[in-house]
Amino acid sequence: MGLVLMSEGFDEELERIKLRKIREMLGKEGEEGGLTRGEPITLTDENFKSVISSNRLVLVDFWAPWCAPCRIIAPIIEELASQYSGRVVFGKLNVDENTRTAMDFMVAAIPTLILFKNGVEVERLVGAMPKQAIESVLQKHL
Repeated sequence: MGLVLMSEGFDEELERIKLRKIREMLGKEGEEGGLTRGEPITLTDENFKSVISSNRLVLVDFWAPWCAPCRIIAPIIEELASQYSGRVVFGKLNVDENTRTAMDFMVAAIPTLILFKNGVEVERLVGAMPKQAIESVLQKHL
């Protein structure tokens, strides 16, 4: 039993260290302890949960390099990341390289945009769409 308690504390400490390192790698910390970023960050199976859980609002673009609609919305995502810097973290997850996370969220078509609020999925947009459609979803949750 003592070993289990020590293991739990060890896991919590490792998670705190991982979060701190991710923040250092990705940019400056915001006022709420989350990340601020003027450009989308690269998400992977390894850092996905930490980034989602440590930021109030995260929009994730599930994409692939061969996907033409993904390439169409990429500049929109970059523009929104700059425009909403400090309020929303934008992440891009390549579904070909990070199949576990794509499967966990049952992403069946790309591009798929999922908005997470306090670590929980609150909105999902599938397919290429205009900037105004994405912004209207963001505005509902700011």
